[in-house]
Amino acid sequence: MVETAERRRGFLNVRLDPRQQRAVEAAERVLGQPVSVAPNTFTAGDHRVYWSGPDEWLIETDTEHAADLCSELTKAFDGFHAAVNDISGGYVALRFVGAGARTVLAKGCTLDLHPHEFGPGQCARTGLAKATVLLGALDDAPTYTIIVASSFSDYLCRWLARML
Repeated sequence: MVETAERRRGFLNVRLDPRQQRAVEAAERVLGQPVSVAPNTFTAGDHRVYWSGPDEWLIETDTEHAADLCSELTKAFDGFHAAVNDISGGYVALRFVGAGARTVLAKGCTLDLHPHEFGPGQCARTGLAKATVLLGALDDAPTYTIIVASSFSDYLCRWLARML
């Protein structure tokens, strides 16, 4: 089953060198939670902080907090080689839930979604059907977050519905 969050979601793109420990710590203070530096993982708290690359994270938060969070992170990164951008208008977060979720996703995704290979707390950029997505495993239910470009969200929802 595809669900959308009750509230719209905001998205921030953060770029910084994880070897700049003080910059990472500044981000963690603002976010109130750890920033995962382990590849293909995310942290969850007030926000979801997805590792997107060696020096890139995608932060999923409530829409009403995105602009303030962007401003706070920008201030915290003063003096560091870092950047934060509010990209909320460009993405949609879908929740895909249920016993058959893994099977449906496997029909359009090349990742090995077996829980021993892609379990809770893991994420990856991948293709799903013909859309590029950030896929995150939230729990063992299984529940997945699918973050997709707004322009592909209708297509992807229709594809998921056909696969059910």
